Amino acid sequence: MEFFRFSRDISFMSWKRTAAVISLVTFILSVFFIATRGLNLGVDFTGGTVLEISYEQTADLNKIRDDLAGLNMTDVTVQNFGTSRDVMIRLPVMPEYSSAQLSETVLEALRQADDTVEMRRVEFVGPQVGKELLENGALALLFVSLGIVAYLAVRFEWKFGIAGIIANLHDVIIILGFFAFFQWEFSLTVLAAVLAILGYSVNESVVIFDRIRENFRKLRKVSVEKVINNAITRTMARTIMTHGSTQMVVISMLLFGGEVLFYFALALTIGIWFGIYSSIMVASPILILLGVKREDLVKLEEKKPENDGAVV
Repeated sequence: MEFFRFSRDISFMSWKRTAAVISLVTFILSVFFIATRGLNLGVDFTGGTVLEISYEQTADLNKIRDDLAGLNMTDVTVQNFGTSRDVMIRLPVMPEYSSAQLSETVLEALRQADDTVEMRRVEFVGPQVGKELLENGALALLFVSLGIVAYLAVRFEWKFGIAGIIANLHDVIIILGFFAFFQWEFSLTVLAAVLAILGYSVNESVVIFDRIRENFRKLRKVSVEKVINNAITRTMARTIMTHGSTQMVVISMLLFGGEVLFYFALALTIGIWFGIYSSIMVASPILILLGVKREDLVKLEEKKPENDGAVV
């Protein structure tokens, strides 16, 4: 059953130059923000302590910040998560305190203002562990990218591998650019979302590439651009259904998942939309730029001579 039908092919490739400008500008801006502002790395990467506390009534975040400032703890993050009574406090590494001493000091200071406060969780990440996590995360991105290139090159052809990886890296850099520009916290959960988007985007590219290969076999008398336009148009119904249903789940996490899932869902949202865009308006135009042709995917049948050499 197909809920969305397109009676005529959409001329996506007629917009490839405009798309190239948009992609180039957003990519350059993202790289600029990453280089100048940097990522706001979470405690997972920088090291520090995460405290989860709970109140019997709505927590006054400003009062909590003031209480911590009285302890000379100014570089802290205080946020609600889950409900208005639950609070997450992120503290940087403080050499003068052990993890246990830090949590006890914070809890004692908060109880002086409100004795209903309860400690729910304490988590400590050392700076060395955080550095290793960041390095391992970067290696994971590298290996996933190389794996994508190899997979597409084997399944299709090397031009498809190049187009696919450029489109996927385009998505990753733009997600990181958003996090750098708005200084959203970049944690392990966000890194997991970025890795998930890599797989999600390559799946969308594979669907389009597969239809392009099929079209090269069926549509023998049309241009490469028309072959690609037809392939993208014929996959649009599937794209709307799969990405729409996925986005509904992600929006649920974004709105109701609390602080723990908020940035994870936000990264997925950015990645899903740009993944659709890059599969259509980045990967496909790059195929044209690389000179993809029917012979790359369809082996030409050798014509047998009319006279096989027999003498009559």
